[in-house]
This record gives sequence, C-alpha cells and structure tokens, in this order.
Amino acid sequence: MGDSKKFNKVAYDNKYIATNYDRVNLTMQKGKKFIINNHAKIKNESINSFINRAIDETMERDKQEKEGGE
Repeated sequence: MGDSKKFNKVAYDNKYIATNYDRVNLTMQKGKKFIINNHAKIKNESINSFINRAIDETMERDKQEKEGGE
C-alpha cells in the first residue's frame, strides 16, 4: 500500500473542526494565558473549556439581569 492511501489523522481532525466549530482568535496581555491556564487546571478544565464556560455563565448572568430589570 502506498503512502498516498495512508490515513491522515491531522487532516481529518482539521476538516472535522472546520466543519463543526467556529474559531475565535483571542488576544490578551502577556502572562494572562499562564494565569488562565493555571486556573483551568485547578478546575480540571482545558483553557478552551474554561473560556467557553466563562462566556456561557456571563451571558446567562447578563440575561438574568436583563429579565430582572424589565
């Protein structure tokens, strides 16, 4: 079997991610990624899951504030 028939997991994973996920380029001050990573590790999360949770919780809190203020 030639190399051209070999399964390329990286290409497969990249195609799956491109099809199923949106990407966001996040920029922050030097050193903040280190702090976030340490916090995420304490919570047994990846940086990605921590940031997504932080966004979801903030949006839910904002929604509750808006509903309570009307």
